[in-house]
Amino acid sequence: MDVRNTINTMLVSTFHEILELEEKAIITDEFRDISNNDMHIIEAIGLGPGTRMSVIARRLNITVGSLTTSMNGLVNKGYVARQRSDRDRRVVNIYLLEKGIAAYKHHEQFHKEMTEALMSCLTPEEQVVWVKSLDKITEFFRSHNGKKPISKSGENNIRALDAI
Repeated sequence: MDVRNTINTMLVSTFHEILELEEKAIITDEFRDISNNDMHIIEAIGLGPGTRMSVIARRLNITVGSLTTSMNGLVNKGYVARQRSDRDRRVVNIYLLEKGIAAYKHHEQFHKEMTEALMSCLTPEEQVVWVKSLDKITEFFRSHNGKKPISKSGENNIRALDAI
């Protein structure tokens, strides 16, 4: 197998493995009533005082219409609530309820553990290569998805390596 085929196989396989692992890890008995997709909506809402639907949809790269369907389910299940702005009644903010905060923290913990597991098996030198490689992969996908680069040539990510 040539290098290009190997990279393609590894990317596809890794993508599917991460999704499968994440679903098994975060959709536990406590959160069995929501999907992996719902968990990512909860993550996009965040722990702040409230987020507009348009902002959440943009973070997820979906339409507000698609988000509305999922949001209705999360409201009905008690994970999130809607609240109209006092300043502009047209604006509806979404915020996490207690159950949503617990799901958010559970999902956040999974990502911390996954990152720590990866970092623990790499030398500092390998960590530098890993971050540089992931930065290039991220920028490739962002540019092919019509998005602006996260940082100029990965400057911020590379600066983070100084802490290693």
